[in-house]
Amino acid sequence: MESYFINKAFDEAISNYMNNLDKSEGVIFNSFLVVFIRMLVNIYGYNDIVTPYKEKNENKFYVNLMKYGAKKENIDNLKRLVECFYTIDERNQGIKKEENIYFIEIQKRVIDLYNLKRVYFNVSEDEKKEFFDLLYTPKTSNALRLSYNFLNAENIYEIAEYYKEAMNIKIENKKSNNKDLLGFNIYEFFNISISDLSNMNEKDVKKLNKEIYRTLHVREDDPNKNILLEERIKTMKNYNEPLTTGNGYVDILLIMSIIVTGIMALVIFSSIIF
Repeated sequence: MESYFINKAFDEAISNYMNNLDKSEGVIFNSFLVVFIRMLVNIYGYNDIVTPYKEKNENKFYVNLMKYGAKKENIDNLKRLVECFYTIDERNQGIKKEENIYFIEIQKRVIDLYNLKRVYFNVSEDEKKEFFDLLYTPKTSNALRLSYNFLNAENIYEIAEYYKEAMNIKIENKKSNNKDLLGFNIYEFFNISISDLSNMNEKDVKKLNKEIYRTLHVREDDPNKNILLEERIKTMKNYNEPLTTGNGYVDILLIMSIIVTGIMALVIFSSIIF
């Protein structure tokens, strides 16, 4: 029995994406499921999507897709939608026999994932434009995607309108706006999740970052600190180097326990008062 990464739809889509990177205007690179993978790459980065595929590590793939706060059930649903789209698309090869309703639904779910990233991290205008152009709207720059939208969407403006509404959502108490956050993979290395960061105030994040710099022997005022942090973590992963230098890891765990205890105390106090 043939084995696929996630399912046949994902496996084929990622493979086609990788094999057609040098054919940006080609038919395959602009086919729907490949563009879907391009959207995921835009949100999470090339390595977060391609590396798990190369390693055949499905769990790592799921973890990467949840790193901005998506729930497992959201990712499971996306997996199901992609598989359903692929099944109908296979039946429609050569001539369209039935409407593929998953064409719209998949894009909406991807916009939801993109919006989670927008909530927690600053996204530049150029990045927003790049993502929006990948969506199937009357404003896409690619003729193949433009025509596909006209052929398959009952309302050719539906995705553009959904995106606009999503981007206009005002995030109340957007906690990460004033936080000086490091790269997510750095926090992940210390088993600190996006959920943990979202519950921390600016002061807590600053304290946490300070311990991370100290543990990894990187100066906070170094102009190349981000690169140095990445290199240090990469080295430690490659050589399985233990986190015992200066008890920094212990300090980080202690700080996290204090922060979590404080948050829990606040929740309990709030429930008593209100």
